[in-house]
Amino acid sequence: MKTLAIIGAGKGFGLSLAKRFGKEGFQVALIARNAVKLQEMVSELHTAGIEASYFTADLYSPEHIKQAIDSIKEKYGHIDVLEFSPTSGNYPPTSVMELTVDNARDLFEAYVVSAIHVVNSVLPDMLSKKEGSLLFTTGLSAMYPVPMMGNIGIAFSGLRNYIANLHTELSSKGIFVGHRSLGLFIKEPGTGTFDDPDVIADMWFQAYVDKKVWEEEYPKGVTPDTVVF
Repeated sequence: MKTLAIIGAGKGFGLSLAKRFGKEGFQVALIARNAVKLQEMVSELHTAGIEASYFTADLYSPEHIKQAIDSIKEKYGHIDVLEFSPTSGNYPPTSVMELTVDNARDLFEAYVVSAIHVVNSVLPDMLSKKEGSLLFTTGLSAMYPVPMMGNIGIAFSGLRNYIANLHTELSSKGIFVGHRSLGLFIKEPGTGTFDDPDVIADMWFQAYVDKKVWEEEYPKGVTPDTVVF
């Protein structure tokens, strides 16, 4: 049985992703800070017949990350697919005109530094097996200038550069690196529209299966000027 680990799992997109991969026979490991919400998600997945467990971690702490990944490996033996989509940071989205070293550094550590720690924890096993998938979900400020998202844009664009370099290095080694830059506001599941987390999860599962397009905006072709509020 394959294992999906979701970094920054929440009750919206993260839960939808867990259900989508779980429906295909994956066992699911959820990683986030809030143990109560994680337990509720695991209970819902169990009700749906999906094997799932949760592991708490503060992504600012490399020790927490390593402990969580090691615990997943101890329980499930391996991680086949890792999806990274935390909602982190101690500061809100901040305009480029209001940036400080503190609010920029905080988001950079929340996304880029934590991603490096996470990838370094799972990559050796994937390289040894010559297979695996690293999936990253960000926002449009990873690919376009969005002045009102100044601190997040610095983090996301740095993360995108890291993802691109991983893709360049790993695509010939049997490891799929995927990036989807979301230009939307995720709604409640059940609408069937592009901003439904279940629909986004379907998109990601198909991208994982196809392994053809490593990076794309979602919806395809969206820009900051065409985002539908």
